[in-house]
Amino acid sequence: MKKLCSFLLIFSLICVMTACSSASDTTVADTSAEEMNISEFVALTDIVEGQPNIYLIVKIVEDSYWQGVVKGAMDKGKDLGCNVYYGGTDNDTYWEGQQELINEAVAAGTDAIVLAPDDSVELVPDIEKLYDEGVPIVLIDTILNTEKFDVCYMTDNLLAGQHAAAEMISQLQKNGHSEDEELQVGVAVGAVSSQTVNERLAGFFRYWSVNAPKDWDVVTGLMNCYGTVSYGKQLVEDFLEQYPDVAGIYATNGTPTQAVAGVVAMSQRTDIAVVGFDYSDEIKLLIENSEYAASTVLQRQYDMGAYSIEAVCDLIDGDIMDVKFVDTGVYIVNNSNLDDEAVAEAISRY
Repeated sequence: MKKLCSFLLIFSLICVMTACSSASDTTVADTSAEEMNISEFVALTDIVEGQPNIYLIVKIVEDSYWQGVVKGAMDKGKDLGCNVYYGGTDNDTYWEGQQELINEAVAAGTDAIVLAPDDSVELVPDIEKLYDEGVPIVLIDTILNTEKFDVCYMTDNLLAGQHAAAEMISQLQKNGHSEDEELQVGVAVGAVSSQTVNERLAGFFRYWSVNAPKDWDVVTGLMNCYGTVSYGKQLVEDFLEQYPDVAGIYATNGTPTQAVAGVVAMSQRTDIAVVGFDYSDEIKLLIENSEYAASTVLQRQYDMGAYSIEAVCDLIDGDIMDVKFVDTGVYIVNNSNLDDEAVAEAISRY
């Protein structure tokens, strides 16, 4: 019952934070986050007159995860004879920048949009307008709060959150924690305005409330990094001062994973289990060092990029998608399976 109450309290907090995200994002951006920018569109393929023009808009352009998406889109675009352009932002909360890029793509005469939305709510009017005008819309990585899109290629984030909770329990056990002791686990998020983040939180708490020992609790206050690693690191440092005996930290996506892993490595806190997403240098350092208890959930972002371009070409040809959502799958990576061939291939996509 205690764990169920904790789950309900945290889930209620998520809902409140999501509802208030626009106002709070502005406040934090003014005081803590770095200046946000967009990257202008760049051609990924040879541009040939008469070929369909596809505009791919990602989240953090320079991030290794998103470069994997771009590589998949580029390869498939070359195979299918498409003009593929890509651009994006440098912060995964900067939906205004993506809105500007959408407008630029439309002005350039795009035949289709492939979008990884920075915000699941704010971009809905723009996408619904294009969809109603007959522009094919394919989403990747993150869903929008609308049904007006053709198909979405993404991780099943509820399931991924459950995998992360199972890994956290396993890593805490690896660090020698017994089922009858009391301990706490913290949670760091990239941005609560993202549906992806909320689903990964819901999946984590659902699994944790049923499977974690009764005295293993989750701290109710979320560390919201607002899409910025440097700000996230400060949050993690403050959190460790407030909870010096915390046993583990769960990070819902790439930005908070970098922040958490970076602080844990810098402070040499081998007693803190870390479970995150994607494969940055920071989490790689922990996973490759057997003194740490660390795991990460790898997504198949290359496939997201490739599948999205293939789907767009089919839509332009007049096809209709049979399904709205396609789960592209994940790999769980920790120190014990780094030599696995499939895991090594997944890592190489980053």
